[in-house]
Amino acid sequence: MAWTKESSLGKIREVGLVPIVRAPSAEDAMLAAEAIIAGNIGIAEITMTVPNALHVMEKVADKYGDKVLLGAGTILDPETGRAAMLAGAQFIVTPALNIQVIELARRYSKPCMPGALTPTEIITAWQAGADLVKVFPCGPVGGPKYIKALKGPFPQIEFIPTGGVNLETTPEFIKAGAAAVAVGGELVDIKLLREGKQELIAATALKYVEAVRAARASMAK
Repeated sequence: MAWTKESSLGKIREVGLVPIVRAPSAEDAMLAAEAIIAGNIGIAEITMTVPNALHVMEKVADKYGDKVLLGAGTILDPETGRAAMLAGAQFIVTPALNIQVIELARRYSKPCMPGALTPTEIITAWQAGADLVKVFPCGPVGGPKYIKALKGPFPQIEFIPTGGVNLETTPEFIKAGAAAVAVGGELVDIKLLREGKQELIAATALKYVEAVRAARASMAK
């Protein structure tokens, strides 16, 4: 199955977790991506802060093809976003609001998850065509309470909080109205990777997915 914009967004909404691969080397990043994929999560975001990030994306895309929804994170400009798409990225994530990157993603029918924090940035991102809005850094400004406050005036916008997201707070974020959560360092433990304990990272990823499911189930009662 080739990923379309609709199926990509559907996958993110269904799983409720965007695992972020941010590692000090390309080798560590590849190990992390493999660990996440081994956990049957089916989504992996590789940040441009990884050395040779585009090469890592290419390797993941070549090895797993459409079995994984591959994203590119920390995209700061449209040129880098285009290069990431050519390397196999199916969705684009930015740490801050850049309307040109949103326009690029729209041009190529790829989901875009721009970073925004204030109400003004959030509505600007949505009006520019953002599919989902990454609220970053969410933890320092109130965490789940901040998401709940934002959903009041912006019920139509789907939020993905990052920063301050862990296994304890994930259910709270979902109950506050988050469409999904994005997790980096709390999930991808470099020490475990280098000890050859990839299976522990895969297991942790599944715990996050289960936390999302449990939170959604409790809301449906």
